[in-house]
Amino acid sequence: MLNQEPGNEPAVITVQDGSVLIDGRPVLRHLNLTINRGEFVVLMGANGSGKSTLVRAMTGLRPLARGSVQLFGTELSRFREWHRLGYVPQRPSAAAGVPTSVWEVVASGRLTRRRPLRPKSAADRAAITNALEVVGLADRSRHAVTTLSGGQHQRVLIARALAGEPELILLDEPTAGVDLPNQEALAQALKVLKERGATVVLVAHEIGPMAPLIDRSVVMRDGQIAYDGAPLTDADVHTPLFGGTHDHHHTHPEQFTDHLLNVSSPVDSPEVTP
Repeated sequence: MLNQEPGNEPAVITVQDGSVLIDGRPVLRHLNLTINRGEFVVLMGANGSGKSTLVRAMTGLRPLARGSVQLFGTELSRFREWHRLGYVPQRPSAAAGVPTSVWEVVASGRLTRRRPLRPKSAADRAAITNALEVVGLADRSRHAVTTLSGGQHQRVLIARALAGEPELILLDEPTAGVDLPNQEALAQALKVLKERGATVVLVAHEIGPMAPLIDRSVVMRDGQIAYDGAPLTDADVHTPLFGGTHDHHHTHPEQFTDHLLNVSSPVDSPEVTP
């Protein structure tokens, strides 16, 4: 399904004039974004900039107050091919204390590919095994998820998404609070996906080991897109130009101001989550 030759197929994600209200207050405002097949796009920005809300709007988890979202050329309200999409939410645990195995959690990712109550096929089992191998947890498949570290939990969630063999995968801050070895394991898993031709949308506060994979950076500020262009470094994004805090990295924003988009004054009440 992946590694297809480019053609005239529609964009994987299209957001047009997207606006989101939370408790009546604007969080995303008149936002336009197109993501094409095979791109690895990172969404960055300060806490409250709207990046997680944007990803949720792309999946239908957060309804738009105005505008539209299309997935693979189909309006979100009419989209039914959910097996084409994998979503890794920002959450602390893969099972929230439920005594279940890594295999069982990952196997639940095949539900979009199977009819209800149908036994797992050889293809299902192969996809589950492959997903565990990609994230480096094949040797822990029968372990209880409650015995895993936070970084390993994130890798289980990614494996669950991969088990459905998606063409598009969206990840919300998968490296938040994760140690460097697990960040590197996550990066290796996403590298395999990219090589297979998947489209990846990654929400990240810090890029870290993901940097070599990124094709395009999109920086959010105050519910709008402040930058959309060539990959930026962590230091670039955290300059005052993007509303970030200044640190000891000395960058030169003038090198990328040509890509800056017009952003109006801040919203009254920014997004609570990053």
